[in-house]
Amino acid sequence: MEVKFDVKITSGDLYDYMLHHTYGSFSGLVGAVAGALMVVAYFMGARFLCLVGGIVILLYLPVSLFLKSKQQYLANPAFKNPLHYVMTEEGISVSQGEEVQMQAWDAMYKAVSTTKSLIVYTSPVNAAIFPKRDLGEQASAVIEMISTHMPPKKVKIRF
Repeated sequence: MEVKFDVKITSGDLYDYMLHHTYGSFSGLVGAVAGALMVVAYFMGARFLCLVGGIVILLYLPVSLFLKSKQQYLANPAFKNPLHYVMTEEGISVSQGEEVQMQAWDAMYKAVSTTKSLIVYTSPVNAAIFPKRDLGEQASAVIEMISTHMPPKKVKIRF
């Protein structure tokens, strides 16, 4: 079986990935909890500085990730044109122009979903982003390929 599709990555897709990646990590979660606790502390009688600090902490990460996604999108020429993916029994290949890269299924780190994308991590920090809008009717075939070729403990996809 073979599944082929093209994706066009936007800065919004990068932002969605960065939000999921960051808030899915321990440090991102700790930052969000710390900011929220500071806001709660203010309403329980702490100084105004607690409210300001909490709001700054809660807003810093999403705003900085938004700016970083815009910057990364503009700086990387690979995002200007669609990426062509082919999923086979061996793995996932991605091509753009004459360049082709292949990643074997057993080398995949994990697969997750967000509200906007399917994300297949090729390492703890690198991933292939498949925006759901680009998958269309291929979405179920893509999910089936991922689920069939990756161990269940590595797949956290909800569609």
